[in-house]
Amino acid sequence: MIQSQYTSFEDIDRDLKVLKLQREIDEEKVKLAIQQTKAELYPTNILGGIAPLLQKIAISLIAKKLLKKFD
Repeated sequence: MIQSQYTSFEDIDRDLKVLKLQREIDEEKVKLAIQQTKAELYPTNILGGIAPLLQKIAISLIAKKLLKKFD
C-alpha cells in the first residue's frame, strides 16, 4: 500500500474504515473457499465424479466379453 501524508484524523479514519472493509471481504472469501472445498471433498461428490469413469470401464468389459462369445 502506498503511504500517504494525512492532513486530518478524518483522512486516517476513512482509510482505516476502507482497510477494515477490505479485510472483512477477504475473510468472507476465505470462508467461502473453505465451504466450497469441503463440498467438493464430500464422499458423494467424489464418487459422483468417479461414476462415469466406472460406467465406461464396465461397458468396455461387457463389450469385450460379448465379442469373445461371438468369436
